[in-house]
Amino acid sequence: MLRHLLFDFGGPVLLSPFELHDRASERSGIDTDAFARGPFDPSDTSWRRRVAGEISEREYWSEEAARFDLDVRGYMSLLYEPSGDHLTRPESCALVEEVLASGRKVGLLTNDLTAFHGVEWQEPISVLERFDPIVDLSHSGHLKPDPQAFDVGIDAMGEDPADIVFVDDHVDNARAGAAAGLIAVWFDVTDPADSNRRVRAALDGAAPSPV
Repeated sequence: MLRHLLFDFGGPVLLSPFELHDRASERSGIDTDAFARGPFDPSDTSWRRRVAGEISEREYWSEEAARFDLDVRGYMSLLYEPSGDHLTRPESCALVEEVLASGRKVGLLTNDLTAFHGVEWQEPISVLERFDPIVDLSHSGHLKPDPQAFDVGIDAMGEDPADIVFVDDHVDNARAGAAAGLIAVWFDVTDPADSNRRVRAALDGAAPSPV
């Protein structure tokens, strides 16, 4: 059984913004506790609205950025500059290499890569060179969890969706991926080691846990 891999980028491969507050604090002088902690903080009511599907990911980050009088791109720059491989998860990058070495495909289906970070920021991120295809939905008009977003990703992969393991850190996106026929794995950014274990198990043929 050969199962291919279709990653979301931010969260499963790129460190989540919630894990970069210390870096942002050092650069800006803003106290670390001023930043929202999302899934790391049960009291984050905006994040609970995001998980419930009441607001989109973009709306969540727009609200967070506005608290600092920034737009989303400015807020992401605060956390993710300077760019480089230090912002990625080594275990996820290693998994990409393993899947490629076995002759399988590794693609990327991301909502906001260019919208949040721009083009030049991407160049120092070496793992991005390993994804083929890269489907960046930033300006497509169809963002996950829209079914049309998954149609684009599946078409780009050129494989039966039943043979593609799709990984996303948002539950609603993972559920939509499963509804599109993909083998969907929710990536819990609060426990990346277990998340990658579950991705590996799905690639090896195990049925993923319900999302």
